[in-house]
Amino acid sequence: MNNDSVVINLQQIKKNYDMGGVEEVHALRDVSLQIHKNEYVAIMGPSGSGKSTLMNIIGCLDTPTSGLYEFNGTNVSQMNDNQLAKVRNKEIGFVFQTFNLLARSNALHNVELPLIYAGIGSTERKRLAREALEHVGLGDRITHKPNELSGGQRQRVAVARALVNKPSILLADEPTGNLDTKTGEEIMALFEELHGKGNTIILVTHEESIAEHAHRVVRVRDGSIESDLPVEKFRQVVAHS
Repeated sequence: MNNDSVVINLQQIKKNYDMGGVEEVHALRDVSLQIHKNEYVAIMGPSGSGKSTLMNIIGCLDTPTSGLYEFNGTNVSQMNDNQLAKVRNKEIGFVFQTFNLLARSNALHNVELPLIYAGIGSTERKRLAREALEHVGLGDRITHKPNELSGGQRQRVAVARALVNKPSILLADEPTGNLDTKTGEEIMALFEELHGKGNTIILVTHEESIAEHAHRVVRVRDGSIESDLPVEKFRQVVAHS
């Protein structure tokens, strides 16, 4: 793969948290990682491994203590909160375990939200939001509020909202955590479909069965990358462990 297609470039990223007094927690230690356009990568590890910190840095929700982070060729490691917010709104679509939908708003309005922040006019906003909902198979549910939708449909609304800005990456944090197994499988099938349409997907999970849906699996342990394998190799390792 050529360097032009690198979306995420992390070099020797460290993240330390001062817990007050003498104690300092080293959440990430010298993490280097590259993710290319149209890759489908799972970042996995147990609780406390550093995977959430890594996700927050990749998602421009936090900055590293030291090291270089380039997003689409731009150095974001030293940006302030306002600059990071602009990168997030334009470049990153987030999908969370808890859906994060507005209870009183219908599906269409929930999906429109990022476009409101982006300053896009009402007619264009509605068109793009409707398109995104059709994209995830919910064209017939645009006037429904979250309490009128199933868990899987709510997560689809959240995916549509994440995609509406046509971001560079889709960042999904435990996206099936609140869903039953069958619905979880449906959401993973949707991600596969979106990846097939050219989306770059980064999936954060602690479950091997979910990580196996990706095409590359990065394991994090004790703040470092323990392994970075194509999914076929990862399956072999899991089978023998």
